[in-house]
Amino acid sequence: MATSGLQDLDLRMDISRKHILQLALPISAAILVPQVNYITNNIFLSWLGKEELGAAGITGVFYLVFGTIGYGLNNGLQALIARRAGENRPEEIGKLFSQAVRIALIIAAIGIIITWFLAPLIFRNVLNNEGNISRVISFLKIRIWGLPFLYIYQMRNALLVGTNQSRYLVIGTLAETITNIVLDYGLIFGNLGLPQLGFNGAAYASVIAEATGMFVVLGVIHVKGISKRFHIYTNFRFDKKNAKLLLVQSAPLIFQYAISLMSWEFFFILVERNAQYSYDLAISNMMRNIFGFFGVFTWAFAATSSTMVSNIIGQKRHDEVQTLIMKIVQISTGLSIVVCIILNVFPESILSIFGQDQQFISHAIPVLRIVSLAMVLMSFSTVWLNAVVGTGNSKINLMIEAVTVVLYSVYVYVVLEKLKLAITWAWGSEWLYWTSMFIPSFLYLRSGRWRGKII
Repeated sequence: MATSGLQDLDLRMDISRKHILQLALPISAAILVPQVNYITNNIFLSWLGKEELGAAGITGVFYLVFGTIGYGLNNGLQALIARRAGENRPEEIGKLFSQAVRIALIIAAIGIIITWFLAPLIFRNVLNNEGNISRVISFLKIRIWGLPFLYIYQMRNALLVGTNQSRYLVIGTLAETITNIVLDYGLIFGNLGLPQLGFNGAAYASVIAEATGMFVVLGVIHVKGISKRFHIYTNFRFDKKNAKLLLVQSAPLIFQYAISLMSWEFFFILVERNAQYSYDLAISNMMRNIFGFFGVFTWAFAATSSTMVSNIIGQKRHDEVQTLIMKIVQISTGLSIVVCIILNVFPESILSIFGQDQQFISHAIPVLRIVSLAMVLMSFSTVWLNAVVGTGNSKINLMIEAVTVVLYSVYVYVVLEKLKLAITWAWGSEWLYWTSMFIPSFLYLRSGRWRGKII
């Protein structure tokens, strides 16, 4: 029955606010999962001590560098699938998905090799605290094995979102979240009859959770008839044409997200080297958690922007693109303003979740206020940036990101390494980052130079 229902599925989208929300809210749930996993790890690890919480910031951002490489491939695939859906060419979707899985597994293998043989050399030379060095290296050599599962999980996201079936994202996300929380509790502290592995317990828990999420969602795709409709398992032969198309579309996005996260790793390393207080690194990691958790709606609307813009262009409705973007921006920014108010009215309650003392919380509150305002800037900047992805001109995204990251990196280097200012000033870099991201994205889309792009 599920398979026959899919045969009549209309893959074309409209630009109503109802349709925007129908697509964005399940994506929010899917994006929320890795953030919940990351925050859960950090809450449990904070109970071990401030050093463990600080080290978790470095390991988390390092893994996210590779995670966002997959996210770049995911977004390129998603834009292509959405374009084929808008063109009503479902037979091409399975071919694109299969090539994406092949490419993702190759990148995962490279990531594992780099983490095992190159990352230890890097961290031994850039970190000062010997305890942090050993913790970070040991953790990452375990954590990186989750990469193949994460990448296939991300390709699944592209398939479901690009074909307007984002409601099925929630099932896999729930399985992954529950697995991660239970295993964190068990493996970090030795509860539930499991061995007590301390800091590394969070790494094992995350890897197993990612594998669980992947298998569950592949099961959903099979049961719902999606794999049969789009011939997911019959196109795994190497397809030069689609592989090249996918790489051309995704490579700039992969580099874009990778350099973005590497700049964040650069930020954390500078904080570790120049911290004025012992808890500065832990505070910064806490801000990363808050940014990630409350930013899920913004990122969901950004992914919605990319998908819907590509789908609408595939329907030859170019004149409606800017109207669509403005509708998404209004919803995204409205929600972000609400979050900003909550963070500024109840800062102590939110920060107390991490179980630190009052002195720690007092130093963290000014940073939280900076971050909350940055989230408002992000709420509309990232929607415009991802709309550029939807037009198919991902090289523009890479150029925008490259210029922005240079400005960001220079700012944090001067503030932390040269001027030795407090981390409140360092987190002001987020204002610079999102403003620099918004202006060229907005100008490019208003110029109309994207109208002739074919993918």
